[in-house]
Amino acid sequence: MYLLQFDWWFLLEKFILIAVIVTTALVVAMYSTYAERKIAAVLQDRRGPNRAGPFGILQPMADGLKLFFKEEIIPMASSKSLFILGPMLAMITALMTSAVIPWGGTIHIFGRDVSLQIADINIGVLYVFGVVSLGVYSIMIGGWASNNKFSLLAAIRGASQMISYELAMGMSLIAVLMIVGSLRLSAIVDHQIANGWNILYQPLGFLIFFICALAECNRTPFDLAEAENELNFGYHQEYSSMKLGFFLFAEYINMFISSVVMATLFFGGYDIPFVNEAAWGNHWWVGLISFSVLMLKACLFIFLFMWIRWTLPRFRYDQLMNLGWKGLIPMALVNMIITAVVLLALNK
Repeated sequence: MYLLQFDWWFLLEKFILIAVIVTTALVVAMYSTYAERKIAAVLQDRRGPNRAGPFGILQPMADGLKLFFKEEIIPMASSKSLFILGPMLAMITALMTSAVIPWGGTIHIFGRDVSLQIADINIGVLYVFGVVSLGVYSIMIGGWASNNKFSLLAAIRGASQMISYELAMGMSLIAVLMIVGSLRLSAIVDHQIANGWNILYQPLGFLIFFICALAECNRTPFDLAEAENELNFGYHQEYSSMKLGFFLFAEYINMFISSVVMATLFFGGYDIPFVNEAAWGNHWWVGLISFSVLMLKACLFIFLFMWIRWTLPRFRYDQLMNLGWKGLIPMALVNMIITAVVLLALNK
């Protein structure tokens, strides 16, 4: 009886949405490598990739095929099962974060109301932070299982960096949650649609969150876990073929998901500025426009990530830790206290 009552169309909708989101994340990550090389070329007065297809547009596919067909090497002294688990965990955690992001509103298609969100759970923000925290294990496992001292040192660096900056990131977000009053990401977007984007109320919180996102994604100037002049190639230097590709791909997926999360938390998510989407109804093309707007906001953040990478020099490790513990965490605490005082005064 339960099987007869189960909504199989709902299950099919979710599977299709998962497939679309995963495919989108992979394609964006793939062409982020191309965009980064082109942006670097412009900043350095070079041409960048220009041989694989028109304007080098097929270069990401050529790089993927190269990694796929390269010889796969597993060091004899490594812990083989953990050596394989590391890159798998990196990809899985990178993609899992997208499950609670509202990619658009509810659309009406084929006689059904379809939500463009895989799981609208009431602890969406905690879910994001929980999955992001699991990403530390992929770095630690990959560095330790290689049985290489440089990989291990890089893994310890990366793990301590991510743990340190997660604290400031979480505290910067508490001020937003105090304003919205909900941990549900869809509720955060709805609040911004009704009352204005959170960047207007929390500019300092956004700045702290953005800096922490750079550190969480191991992007310059926070790429101390991959400091070539100190630790060779970093925590994944013993990897080859698609195992190395998974680690590199996971970094770009994390950058894409981080950009979408920042757009969702501070820039209205799929909200179209100066437009009342509710007047358009819930047609499928409204959902497509909303999704495109969210992707445009994410692409702007991705460009900012890349611009910073090819502009700023790498920090020293002591500078990185000082910024996290002595700079961002106190600023996040002060921002949280000021927000609480203002909200208390307004409620009176």
